[in-house]
Amino acid sequence: MKLDRSSVVSITVCIVGVFMSIVAFTRPTVTDSIYQVSIVFLIVGTTTAGIRGMLNRRLIITLGGVVVSFGASAVAASLGVDRLLVESLDFVGALFLAATMLELVNRNYGSDEGVLGDALVVGFGSWLTSWVLLVEPMLRRLNSTGSSILSGLYLPVGSVILFLVMWALFRNTRRYPSMQLICTALIFNLAGDVSNAMYLAGHIDSVGVRLSNSAYIIGYTFSAAAFLHPSVGNLTSTQRNNDTQTRFVGRLVITAMSLLTPFLLLAIVPPTNRVDKLVRAVSALILGGATALRVVLAVRSNHRTQQILVRNAQTDALTGLPNRTLILDQINDCIQTSWKTHVLPTVYFVDLDRFKNINDSLGHAAGDELLTLVANRLVNAVPGQSTVGRLSGDEYVVIDPAPESPGRAMEMADRLLAVFAEPFGLSHGDVFVSASVGVASCVSGTKTTAEDLLRHADTAMYRAKDAGRNCMAVFDESMHERVAQRLAIETALYRALDRRELRLFHQPILDLESGDVVGFEALMRWQQGDGTIVSPAEFIPIAEDTGTIVPIGAWAVLEALSQLKSWIGDGVCSPTATMSVNVSPRQLADPNFPNVVSEALVRSGVSPHQLWLEVTESMMISEPEIALASLRKLRMLGVRIALDDFGTGFSSLSLIQKFPLQRLKIDRAFVQGVADNSNDRSLVRTIVAMGRSLGLDLVAEGVESIHQLQVLHDLGCTKAQGFLISHPVPGDAMRSTVAALERLGGFPNLRTGNSPINR
Repeated sequence: MKLDRSSVVSITVCIVGVFMSIVAFTRPTVTDSIYQVSIVFLIVGTTTAGIRGMLNRRLIITLGGVVVSFGASAVAASLGVDRLLVESLDFVGALFLAATMLELVNRNYGSDEGVLGDALVVGFGSWLTSWVLLVEPMLRRLNSTGSSILSGLYLPVGSVILFLVMWALFRNTRRYPSMQLICTALIFNLAGDVSNAMYLAGHIDSVGVRLSNSAYIIGYTFSAAAFLHPSVGNLTSTQRNNDTQTRFVGRLVITAMSLLTPFLLLAIVPPTNRVDKLVRAVSALILGGATALRVVLAVRSNHRTQQILVRNAQTDALTGLPNRTLILDQINDCIQTSWKTHVLPTVYFVDLDRFKNINDSLGHAAGDELLTLVANRLVNAVPGQSTVGRLSGDEYVVIDPAPESPGRAMEMADRLLAVFAEPFGLSHGDVFVSASVGVASCVSGTKTTAEDLLRHADTAMYRAKDAGRNCMAVFDESMHERVAQRLAIETALYRALDRRELRLFHQPILDLESGDVVGFEALMRWQQGDGTIVSPAEFIPIAEDTGTIVPIGAWAVLEALSQLKSWIGDGVCSPTATMSVNVSPRQLADPNFPNVVSEALVRSGVSPHQLWLEVTESMMISEPEIALASLRKLRMLGVRIALDDFGTGFSSLSLIQKFPLQRLKIDRAFVQGVADNSNDRSLVRTIVAMGRSLGLDLVAEGVESIHQLQVLHDLGCTKAQGFLISHPVPGDAMRSTVAALERLGGFPNLRTGNSPINR
């Protein structure tokens, strides 16, 4: 990996620092000079970082204090100034160093009472350890009380500094070289303090002084290398570590050791005199107080954390409104209060209309912005005693705990709808959005839970959606019955295919010129196990909504083609007869649908051109790109596409030209009036002329009379289906149906009044 110039300089400084430390240890005569050179390195490093703008003002001040204090100490020592002054300057430098670490911690992670409490415990624990092992022996060995105490204070201050460094280091997901260098430097500084104190206490000989100086030299040069490294700028913008458990365990271990070690020493090392006893007692008392303070801080922090967790658990993160949990609690409180005041609370369920279009066209950021603006408008629109909450997505709930009358409840619903009368100003520009509102009130004398009331409002909201959106609906029990019935159908529909309750009926398609049956349309029927017949108009939309239409539709294609193959093999129909199968929007949107059709063709052995897939205009309007891509894939298989119910939707020439269609099916609404209504007859004439000019096949649906059939033939329509020709019949009845049609002898005989018997 290629290093930049700053990294090379930083590494070089580290190498030089180690070399100078070794020279200082092996040649004590040059130690003072090398020590002063290491101070110069530190000055250059911090000054360079400040000039580059990598440090903020507070860090420049505290680091300046470190450099000035240690530099003055080095100069004073070289001039032979009193030892107490030198050590005082060193101690001031250590305090500035501690302030530097606190600034780094606050800059990166903000103020943390728990960390400060732990630092106090570590500091006082280190002081008590230092007193027993270092300071008290130095007082007995040396004549300078001040020098001894200052030397003993290095250990607790250094311990606090090292604790802060280690804590900050463990919180970073990335180990920046500058932070690692600083941590290493402080470890060597602390080692130097301990070595020097142990020498003064008489625990080691003069080697301790040499070790101390060597450690200080490495500490200063490594600190200089840290500030020369380009990653020093990350010290104030480091990433957080999400491993909270690791941070907590690390802090707990360090704090526990700082607390237990001094008390263990107190138990093992007996006091030597009264002063020793007094200092030990006072220090232990202070350490106990610091520990108690840490416990108080921990309890307070835990209480705040619990409050935050409760608030987050009960409010919506995006809008700050009460969420479902809190909404249900408040509805329940209103219901409980209503039994005492005889005032029945009302719940309003507000759902945005076509909110998905906002997300799809403008993006989710714009959607979130809109949801926030809607929340603000709703809060401003309701009275002070009412509550606005957000359940999820684009669903809001308003609770009116005490409406004065049913009329006032309706006024509130109108007020909520009026919220959406004005456009919402988004960053992308103004957008208009409407909403559907469901209203549900507690009924006197009935036992209603919060869940019930919210569900009733939700049910009423869906009734408003069905009524055309941008309106309100009030819940009544009939809605609940319809919802329960729909749920029952939906549940049974999931198992209908496995239970073989679904069947296909077929309606013949007649060629009006020859009178031959040239094709069939497969129509789905559902008879439940108890004999109940469910109308296709009822279960097909449910299957579409729930997605069960996809496996049901796949079954229908294969079943219809297999039935056609069986009829052809048995001689029921012509080998060129076709099968028409309706395709829903959900199926057409399924990217696997062309594969489903291809597999059905292979398994049934039917030629692709004998399969007509009937689609509606609505699906080509709502999702034109998806529909076009899917239809093109189907056409590549050789399957033919028919446009069903033509004339009742968004019929246009551009639609017919854009999509790969080969057939138009004239809707029964025009066929019913073609014989008696001149307008319908003109429309059919136009459709036929347009279809023939585009080379499209034409089939009239819903033919119920000879007169209709006559007019359609005269207008040029070549194929028809309807009750006049045959009702939809099961597969095993198709032989007799086709035979009956053949006995009529074609279209001329149909005009005489003969008709099939199986209507």
